[in-house]
Amino acid sequence: MPFPGGSKSKVNRAGQCVREGTATSADLSTIDEWRAAHRNVLNTFQAILRTRTRNLPVTVAQRHKRRNTILEKLARFPKMQLSRMDDVAGCRLIFNSIEELHSFRNSVLAARFRHERRNETDKYDYIKRPKITGYRGIHDVYSYDVNSPNGEDFKGLLVEIQYRTLVQHTWATAVEVIGYVTESQPKFEQGDTRYREAMAFASDVLARFYEECKGPHVDLSDAEVVRQFRRYDQELSLLKTLGNLNAIDTEITTKKNTILLITSEGKLEVRSYRDATTAIQMLFEFEEECPGTDVVLVRAETSEEIRLAFKNYFSDATDFVRMVSEACNSLSPKSQSAKKKRRIRRQGQ
Repeated sequence: MPFPGGSKSKVNRAGQCVREGTATSADLSTIDEWRAAHRNVLNTFQAILRTRTRNLPVTVAQRHKRRNTILEKLARFPKMQLSRMDDVAGCRLIFNSIEELHSFRNSVLAARFRHERRNETDKYDYIKRPKITGYRGIHDVYSYDVNSPNGEDFKGLLVEIQYRTLVQHTWATAVEVIGYVTESQPKFEQGDTRYREAMAFASDVLARFYEECKGPHVDLSDAEVVRQFRRYDQELSLLKTLGNLNAIDTEITTKKNTILLITSEGKLEVRSYRDATTAIQMLFEFEEECPGTDVVLVRAETSEEIRLAFKNYFSDATDFVRMVSEACNSLSPKSQSAKKKRRIRRQGQ
C-alpha cells in the first residue's frame, strides 16, 4: 500500500521545498495527507495507554503537531527529513510523582506489542539529563505496526509518548505561556535569552524542592539557584506578569475531538467535534483560512483533562507562580538557616 502522502521520498521533497521557500499547494497537500494519517496512529496508542492507565491517577491526552510548528521545525533542523519527524503525533501522560512515572513507563517498556520502540531507553530521558532550557520529562518514539489490512497503510508512521509529572508539566506550561505573552520563545531558545535563563533556574528550583532532584544546574547550590532565578525575575517581572494573566474561562463540551484556536489578539476559541475525520478536516481549513491563528487539534476523555494537559492554551500559569514562589522561599538561605536552628533546638530539648 502507498505511504501516506504518496511515498516517503515525496513527503521529504515536500518538506525540502518548504525549507527552500518553493513549496506549492501540491506540496502542502502532500504534507497534510501525511499529517492526517497520524490520526489512526494516535487513536491506537491512546487506546493502549488508556487501557493501561485505567483506575490510575494519570492524565492522558493526545495532539496533532501544528502545521506551523512542523514548518518551523524544518527550518530549525535543515538536515531533518520530514518523513522521519517523530513528534507529529503525540500522546502525553501526566503523573503525580516521578516514582509513578517510572513505574508506569517500565510496564510499557516491558509490554508485548508489535509497535517498535525506536530509541534507546535513556536517549530522551530529560529527567536524568535535563535540557539546557530546563525541560524535564521522558520521551519514547514508537513505529506503528499492526497486522491488519486497515493498518497496513500507516505502517512505519511514528508517534511520540511524553511522560511528565505534574511539576514538570506546570513548568512546561509556563514556558508555552511566555511564548504567547512575550516576543520570546524560551522553548526554542529564541528571543530574549533572559527568559530562557530564568526558566532554566525555575526548573531547578522546582526539581529540588518538589522532586528532590536537579535541573540543568547540577553544580550550583540551592541558594545560588534561588538567587539567580530571583535576579532574572526582578529584571523581567516574570512571576508578576504570569500571575496577572487572567486564565481564559472557555467552556469545553464533552465531545472528544477539540480544536483550540488562539488568535493574534490572544483570544481563545474552542470548537469540538464528535467525529475525528471531521475534526481533522476542520483543522486544515482553519489553518488555511486563519494563518495568524495558532490552531491545534487535541483529544482527551474529559474537559478537565484537556484543561490540564493543554493549560498553556488557557493562559493558565497560576500553579507555576505559586509553586516557584513557595520553592524559592523554602530553599532560600534564610529559610534553611531557620530550619537548621529549629532542628538544633529540638535536639537540645
